Amino acid sequence: MKATDFQFLRRLGLAALLATVILCSWLAPLDRAASEQVDAGLKRALVSFATARALNAVISVAQGTEVAFEPAGIGMVFTPGQLLDPLNDLVERFSNLMLAASIAFGIQKVFLSIGAHWLASSLLTVVALGWGALHLRPKPVPALLSRLLIVLLMIRFAIPVVTIGTDMLFREFMAADYQSSQQAIDMTSGQITQLNPPGSTTSDVQGALEKFKGWWSQNADVKVLFENLKQAAEQSAEHMIKLMAIFLLQTLVIPLFLLWGLYGVARGAFRWPAER
Repeated sequence: MKATDFQFLRRLGLAALLATVILCSWLAPLDRAASEQVDAGLKRALVSFATARALNAVISVAQGTEVAFEPAGIGMVFTPGQLLDPLNDLVERFSNLMLAASIAFGIQKVFLSIGAHWLASSLLTVVALGWGALHLRPKPVPALLSRLLIVLLMIRFAIPVVTIGTDMLFREFMAADYQSSQQAIDMTSGQITQLNPPGSTTSDVQGALEKFKGWWSQNADVKVLFENLKQAAEQSAEHMIKLMAIFLLQTLVIPLFLLWGLYGVARGAFRWPAER
């Protein structure tokens, strides 16, 4: 292929690309889907945050639980809920991360609105047409105009593309783990609640004793109680760590990786040819 033919095909391809970019900036084929997926991600983060706060409340009650009795006249007090101290620390970090993830999804929603504004599409159209007109000349396009075009492309299309790409990866590789881990944490709250003995705040000592005997008849083996608490804590910790990894990937790692990739593609398409 001759050099002139190659130059012609390259210019024709860039012209078609510019036309597609301008058309998509006004028709917005990705904006609605991206907005729906951000809303879905925000809902997931808020559900996990609410679950974390509920679990924190249940653990706080369990930590304050004391089991007191006097076998052979010797007073003994057990605090099985203290086994949940490490889990409670993890729950605090987990809830903070879920709050941060909710904020991240909210920020994505704002950026989607900014990119979808008519002013962003208008500026992109003007700069793209100007860049295309200058590119037809023998002289190279000014680097400043190329950088401006890249910035406007990122403002208009980066968040929708990143959001849709991240959601596709989530559905393909992380959705099943999210569902199972979320359900497991919900079940843990119920398990810890069942392990709590009823409170004895009543002034009737005999009534409190009867309540305790009823609870003790269901949990006669203290070792079993401790093992159940430990198992619930370990399982819940494992699932919380999974959810933390999923939300970190969905709100930070994958979006940054996709943004970097999009920037490289835009820079290669609209800057490299102009500097040849």
